[in-house]
Amino acid sequence: MAAVELILLQRVEKLGQMGDLVKVKPGYARNFLLPQKKAIRANKANLAQFETQRVQLEALNIKRRDEAERVAERMQGLSVTIIRQAGESGSLYGSVTSRDIADGATAAGLSINRSQIILANPIKSLGLTIVRAVLHPEVDMPVTVNVARSVEEAEKQLRGERVVGEMEEEIELETDIQLFDPNSDQPLVD
Repeated sequence: MAAVELILLQRVEKLGQMGDLVKVKPGYARNFLLPQKKAIRANKANLAQFETQRVQLEALNIKRRDEAERVAERMQGLSVTIIRQAGESGSLYGSVTSRDIADGATAAGLSINRSQIILANPIKSLGLTIVRAVLHPEVDMPVTVNVARSVEEAEKQLRGERVVGEMEEEIELETDIQLFDPNSDQPLVD
């Protein structure tokens, strides 16, 4: 299929800046860029309309970017704690997704939706993970996700203490295993 030519109405990561003429695959245009109003089709009428509205669009973009930068400064160092069940090795019985992180960030005071959380893979183990929250196409901020089995464990993780393997060490200390020599009934001593 032939590429579709579009005019970007805002910055799109890995594609271009506002006002750029770009060629993309038809599905990307039809399913993402056009419905989300991130771009318009490049024809003479739309080019003329864009040029007349360019100053207004740029001013609106600058205003939104400034608001996003203020929010990012205010929420600097945001940490979201998520309590999940996990095995003794620290692997979760489920996983933490962008929806869980967005809900936790909203509870912490940052109103975002799950599409604004950039998560390469779902989180499947206990611990601290840093993800990106995109507040504006040009502004993103790091969010620390603290996944733990309990609130006490989450506080330990924030202090830098190791919690995974702690259960295994306790079990090893509780069990006292003695080895016996097969030729006699005497215990082997290390």
